Amino acid sequence: MTAQNRLYLDHAATTPVLPEARAAVVQALDHWANPSSPHADGRASRAALEQARRDIADALSWRHDIILTSGATEAIAIVAERAKVAGRAYGATEHDAVGAAMGSEATILRVDEAGVTDLTKLEETLSRGPALVAVQQVNNETGVIQPLEEIAKRVRSADSLLLADCAQGAGKLPLPDADFITVSAHKLGGPPGIGALLVKDIATLAGSGGQEKGYRRGTENAPAPAGFAAALQSRAFVDAMPRLERLRSRLEHLLLAEGALGVASSADRSPAIGAYAMHGVGSASQLVQFDLAGIAISAGSACSSGSMKTSRVVEAMGVPIDVASCVIRVSFGPDTNEDDIDRFVAEWCRIRERAKSRAA
Repeated sequence: MTAQNRLYLDHAATTPVLPEARAAVVQALDHWANPSSPHADGRASRAALEQARRDIADALSWRHDIILTSGATEAIAIVAERAKVAGRAYGATEHDAVGAAMGSEATILRVDEAGVTDLTKLEETLSRGPALVAVQQVNNETGVIQPLEEIAKRVRSADSLLLADCAQGAGKLPLPDADFITVSAHKLGGPPGIGALLVKDIATLAGSGGQEKGYRRGTENAPAPAGFAAALQSRAFVDAMPRLERLRSRLEHLLLAEGALGVASSADRSPAIGAYAMHGVGSASQLVQFDLAGIAISAGSACSSGSMKTSRVVEAMGVPIDVASCVIRVSFGPDTNEDDIDRFVAEWCRIRERAKSRAA
């Protein structure tokens, strides 16, 4: 199977670097000096870095502070450790990085069967005192979009702070009104190893000293933000979203007609992500068979799918274990087309038929 014949449907894990982003990084490598150095070379590198920061802000329509990080995971950790409120709470279906950063004492907010945060549980938690509340904009495994406008109202009325993990939404959907927003470039066509923490009021975050206005230590990565900005400026994902909505509708129509079960199919979801179960065929087995057929998909988050454990996200939604163990994730990029959908569905049917033959 050559690289040209492979079909990539795992964009929620990471996206191919867009040509515009690649070119911007190469050009930015001319400014190789340390941006914190006072000499002319350092100043040139600093100027390029700050221009990229402004471009990222403009592309995201963000008018407040931006702390550049190595990715969303680091950005989440910064807020979890240093947000100036005592309590910590996060949704049951958040990315693993959130639970790891918030700690074992944090309150976990349950979700309903559609994967949406239980607002009653949220209000109960907020009644105990101000807290940092972390809720994703778009779930990385199911594509479920959280009602962040309603959540934000409740959080603010309780003198608390809202952290929105927008790794799967930035550059694709409008950003929510949150106190902290985390973004990762490699989820939207930018280079890996660069992300951002958007901060509405920098006074709500304790500093650490060092670079990034004293909120992150370490030599700044000057070239990567240029690629990040270029990926956002290309609008590759956001312009593709209406078409991806149609493609996912086609995929679901065909799969459900063949007996697949859609996860959270009644919920408001990102057009770029879908999760489906094939009854009686485990997620790991499906991944291997699709891969052998030249199709790249995943079973839940790429950060944990290597363990091949049943997704805790679908478990938190109350999906029965015999179904949860058979769920795969399909995620689209700007170049995904109808032929790709048809190829995936045809292979899905072949895998199901082989399973039926073995069971007979």
